[in-house]
Amino acid sequence: MTKLSTRSRTDLYIHIGLVVAFTVVLVLTFFFVYLPFSTNHGQTITVPDLKHMSLDELENYLEDRDLRYEVSDCTFVAGGVPLTVFAQYPTPGSNVKEGRKIYLTIIKRMAPTVVMPNLVDQTSRTAELLLGSMGLVMGELTYEPDLGKNKVLRQYANGQEIKAGSPIAKGTKVDLVVGDGEGKVFFAAPDVVGLPFDEAATLIQGSGLRVGVRVPVDDPEQEVGTVTKQKPKAGERIRVGQTVDVWVVGPVSSDVDESQ
Repeated sequence: MTKLSTRSRTDLYIHIGLVVAFTVVLVLTFFFVYLPFSTNHGQTITVPDLKHMSLDELENYLEDRDLRYEVSDCTFVAGGVPLTVFAQYPTPGSNVKEGRKIYLTIIKRMAPTVVMPNLVDQTSRTAELLLGSMGLVMGELTYEPDLGKNKVLRQYANGQEIKAGSPIAKGTKVDLVVGDGEGKVFFAAPDVVGLPFDEAATLIQGSGLRVGVRVPVDDPEQEVGTVTKQKPKAGERIRVGQTVDVWVVGPVSSDVDESQ
């Protein structure tokens, strides 16, 4: 075997040059041949949309596309199909390398439970917001006579009245009985015909009723502002909170609050 001579300075330079050249070849081979080959450089796969797919479908589906998956989280979704994909990372449409693992969030089979809140005496709108914040669903509203309009009187789940503090599954519909703004007590409607409108309005409101529609009428024989007719008529049964419509001589003014 012939050895390189380093007896002269020229031989030494030649020896060093060969070592440097060999090193450069090794580095270039590693970065431009071995590394791209080992990492599948330039070969990417578009991540498919896996949402709503079942775990049974995923294995073969991803294997055919040179991808893998791992369940990283579970969540409950009201109305969702258990053991199906709810979310994924990377997101659909992303470009990844072969063999990349897709992390999945799966819908739970069993719903977690929460504590039933107290909705009684809340408004139906407040109750709806509170139910939504706890993962519950507003169900049907049933109205009953009560002076508190849209005030929650009772709360039900699965057809049974449910007390505050009871455990209830997320996603459960909660039905509410609410007030219609009218009382339960019936009495005879007051007689306001022949009274000036302001006195009639005071009498109506003082009876726990509300002034309803004011219909202008033309009657030259009576003073402007006089009530000539009412509905319901005097003496008819009426419930607390209901309205009394009146017919008034002359144009209707807006100096009296009819909403009370």
